[in-house]
Amino acid sequence: MRRIGIWIAVGGLLLGTAACGGGSGGGPGSGGTPKAASLSVGAVAEPANLDFTSTEGAAIPQALLVNVYEGLVKLDQNGKIVPLLAEKWDVSGDRKTYTFTLRPGVKFSSGAPFTADDVVFSLDRVRTDWKLKIKAQLDVVDKVEKKDDTTAVVTLKRPSNGFLYAMATRLGAMFSRTGVANLPNKPVGTGPYVLGAWRRGDSIRLDANPAYWGTKPALSSVTLKYFKDATAMNNALLTGGIDVISSVQAPESLQQFADPNRFQVIEGTTNGEVVLSMNNGRPPFDDKSVRQAVRHAIDHKALLDTAWAGRGQLIGSMTPPTDPWYEDRTGDYPYDPAKARQLLGGKTYTVKMRIPNLPYAVASAQVVKSQLAQVGITADIEPLEFPARWLDQVFTKGDYDLSIINHVEPRDMGIFADKSYYFRYDNPEFGKLLAAADEGTEQEQTDALKQAAKLLSDDAAADWLFLFPNLIVAKKGVTGLPQNAIAESFDFTALAKQ
Repeated sequence: MRRIGIWIAVGGLLLGTAACGGGSGGGPGSGGTPKAASLSVGAVAEPANLDFTSTEGAAIPQALLVNVYEGLVKLDQNGKIVPLLAEKWDVSGDRKTYTFTLRPGVKFSSGAPFTADDVVFSLDRVRTDWKLKIKAQLDVVDKVEKKDDTTAVVTLKRPSNGFLYAMATRLGAMFSRTGVANLPNKPVGTGPYVLGAWRRGDSIRLDANPAYWGTKPALSSVTLKYFKDATAMNNALLTGGIDVISSVQAPESLQQFADPNRFQVIEGTTNGEVVLSMNNGRPPFDDKSVRQAVRHAIDHKALLDTAWAGRGQLIGSMTPPTDPWYEDRTGDYPYDPAKARQLLGGKTYTVKMRIPNLPYAVASAQVVKSQLAQVGITADIEPLEFPARWLDQVFTKGDYDLSIINHVEPRDMGIFADKSYYFRYDNPEFGKLLAAADEGTEQEQTDALKQAAKLLSDDAAADWLFLFPNLIVAKKGVTGLPQNAIAESFDFTALAKQ
């Protein structure tokens, strides 16, 4: 989903659906953790395959990025870009040339050495082999060259504020020149974990990489166990079947885990904007007044309280508060059913609301349906299996009127600049603002992106229901869990079990 969070990941388009924090770090022997310790993490959206270069959705990078595949840089818990496979980097005075100094002695899990040749190969592949729309974020790259085995030079066509940040996402993942023959099933990376086993429809097990270049994982394995039902996942934690719920899918059930002698609850923030998507490319939502009516018809606080037990944050835009250009836009379209009916001009509509069969989307859709009915819009809800059917029908074919999805990828407002993206939003002025932001000074970037977020809101390109919370429940004694989920990965590198 490009960023769709759908993330999947979450449980985000999936969450939906990041990184370490909230606990002690994880080298061998951390807290006395035995090397044989393993951990089982419950999640919602299983990857369709293991190739995040050609398959949309957040579930794949959630499992593999940082853990199996590493980049030259990564995001820390505060959203800061920090070194990973690159020890350091230098930027030229004109901001167009990045010289990366690579860590020596790094090897892929296949045993092949990681060198500047692999940097050239990996970044060139984004242009030639990647299938995802997000690859356009690296269109700014002019050329990638090897200076020597531990030095790679990236030259940009123009200065870009977004380049290094994009390198901290899946776009910057480093691949072996001899390890891409079977990406959907056999990932080959430099990370602390390797693929141990994948039981389709059930789980993915990652095993510690014995040849890892950095601090060895404290755990011998981490298993991502996938559940289609929130109650089943909760019961698995209560009965000891799993150790962690990576993203709580029924916030009202948290009282089950109130015993501090057995469980810990971690609550933080994410990049996941839960979006009420409107198809700008066909009636009735090709009419701006109809889209504006929808935004006035939604009581966002009531929706958050009802659908997600009040957990999360109202934002009113495609920008989370962790981004420096965030502005609270929740006041742009106050709840006003009378105003909504006025904008509709007495007309009534019946629309198709095709949603992923994920708990947050199903719960939110019921509230949206009820509130839209009060202003004359009948929304017929059709849950679609996620990720396959939702990605095919809604994301790829654009065959929908309304949808609800958690866009979890970081700094993803730019998806609205692509008129072929499933929103079908088309406003050239928005693209101009993004271009100015990317090329300008830090202050010019912030100012332009604030304007871009305001333009999206004014156009009612979508409605932003709420910012998805990072809600994790774990057994007592599990450490290294992420306080915030602001990257694409669920970073296992700091996890340990006492």
